[in-house]
Amino acid sequence: MMILHTMLRVGNMARSINFYTKVLGMNLLRTTERPEQKYSLAFVGFGNGNDDGQSEIELTYNHGVDNYEMGNAYGHIAIRVLDAYAACEKIKAAGGNVTREAGPVMGGDTIIAFVTDPDGYKIELIQH
Repeated sequence: MMILHTMLRVGNMARSINFYTKVLGMNLLRTTERPEQKYSLAFVGFGNGNDDGQSEIELTYNHGVDNYEMGNAYGHIAIRVLDAYAACEKIKAAGGNVTREAGPVMGGDTIIAFVTDPDGYKIELIQH
């Protein structure tokens, strides 16, 4: 078994694709339009598709729905980065929202940071 993707509902597909590709540097892997079912999909990730072993994020836009309540169960998506400090600077320069600057995790020495996507989803950057 392997994790294929995580699905996030988004309020504006173009805005979300821009964030994940231009701000985070992911690849737009494929899109699907289902006008009769009133939804659109875009798959983004750092790889070239599921065959390379990389998991993906499925962005789902339900036509006519521009925002969602986050609830309190969702945590975050984690992304490994080589340098969390440099990643934060690059994300800010591209217009991204860094909500926790890079630094050691409380009680430890792992370097982490947090960014938030345009719909409010939290993304943790973990330096490895």
